[in-house]
Amino acid sequence: MPQRPLRPSGLTIGDVASRTGLAVSAIRYYEDEGLIAPHRSASGQRRFTRADLRRLSFIRIAQALGFPLARIRAVLDTLPGGRPPSKADWTRLSHHFRDDLDARIAQLEALRDKLDGCIGCGCLSLETCALYNDKDRAAAKGSGPRYLMGDSASDP
Repeated sequence: MPQRPLRPSGLTIGDVASRTGLAVSAIRYYEDEGLIAPHRSASGQRRFTRADLRRLSFIRIAQALGFPLARIRAVLDTLPGGRPPSKADWTRLSHHFRDDLDARIAQLEALRDKLDGCIGCGCLSLETCALYNDKDRAAAKGSGPRYLMGDSASDP
């Protein structure tokens, strides 16, 4: 499907929905939440810029990665006002999520590598739990799957 050129007065909400894959209702919601601020035409219609497309795409990706809107809003608030964000602005913004993403990757790797063994959940249902979690030692570290959450069986 060929993309429409940017209209001199900006993109309509339908154009934005088509380009981002978001529902019109989602775009309105993000506006209500203060994540985007389209301008209004003389007749009151929302008009969006290419920078709004980038913001909405970023929101969609960040949400798909599990980041809450409050965190996304805080990071988007670091973008400059009065001009479209540059590549350097987007690079700087992406670093706000890097540590969280690295931690998630480590958790997923641990899950992949340890799921068939003890996860320190306190269930004591596997035959090997007496070896990994004798007398439910993991429970002293807190509730939940302690070893997958980063605790080690050798931690005091």
